Amino acid sequence: MPEQTLRWVGGLDGRMEIIDQTLLPTEVRIIQCRTVEQVWEAIKALRVRGAPAIGIAAAMGLVVAVQSSSDDEGEVQERVRLASDCLAASRPTAVNLFWALERMNRIAKAFRGKGGRAIKEALLKEAIAIRDEDAAMCRHIGDHGQHLVKEGCGVLTHCNAGGLATAEYGTALAPLYRAHELGRHFRVYADETRPLLQGARLTMWELQQAGVDCTLICDNMAAVVMKEGRVNLVLVGADRIAANGDTANKIGTYGVAVLAKHHGIPFYVAAPSSTFDLSIASGAEIPIEQRGAEEVTHGFGRQTAPAGAKVYCPAFDVTPAELITGIITERGLIEKPNKKTITRTLK
Repeated sequence: MPEQTLRWVGGLDGRMEIIDQTLLPTEVRIIQCRTVEQVWEAIKALRVRGAPAIGIAAAMGLVVAVQSSSDDEGEVQERVRLASDCLAASRPTAVNLFWALERMNRIAKAFRGKGGRAIKEALLKEAIAIRDEDAAMCRHIGDHGQHLVKEGCGVLTHCNAGGLATAEYGTALAPLYRAHELGRHFRVYADETRPLLQGARLTMWELQQAGVDCTLICDNMAAVVMKEGRVNLVLVGADRIAANGDTANKIGTYGVAVLAKHHGIPFYVAAPSSTFDLSIASGAEIPIEQRGAEEVTHGFGRQTAPAGAKVYCPAFDVTPAELITGIITERGLIEKPNKKTITRTLK
């Protein structure tokens, strides 16, 4: 991509920068987040999105929170606490958000008694480490999943789980990028992903930038392209994975999994270990974010439904583990995911 999805520029007096994804694909604009409120708004408004990227943004958000404080340790710790509470309320489903905040808070506690300046420096170092580790994990996901992308195959993906959803390179798109780098030829079918069209606006933009052969389809075309034999593999990302392998991803993923099962097409999820939530037994415990009605009735500023129409707008759905052929992680491929196979791979 022409720019990193999000990055920290400079030292403690530096700044957090992100690509404003609400403007893609027609404009690539880098915006700065100078306050915690701006970071919260960027996450909530989907200027930065994708579970790994949200986690990185939250980590950097805590650095933003302490930048303008004095070096008084009590003030620094209080800002970390308040900012953590604020950012945790931005989006409930992506577990990486809470994972990153917990990790940053552990650092703040570990440096207790060493002074406010030391805490600030440690938080910045940890936020950059979270970003760099995510980039490395995505590369490993690509290595572990590239063999699934055969020469001449057709791959369907839903929503956006590429470099825009991570530090760089992506999760579900990582095996595609790696296979492309290895010289394999294949075609990607990208669901547009309603109501906010992350597939049309973001995945297609990314794949075109990378020179990958890609075709955009409406969400309701997935069944027919499968029936016509155009799809040999489904690759999607994840926002939270339960201990038993049930997986939350962008709304519409469950339907794609059902279609893949019916047509005998392998369905794979790609996600780093930070997306697993082993504290919950199944997908029934995953909180599902509800978005505003205007995303359906007034998508991109134009009214497309009668005034006063009732709207149900969950941002995610849960795909049961029995519909998932495997989960590609930076630690390897988990075939037939269940509590036993997941635990064996992650621990």
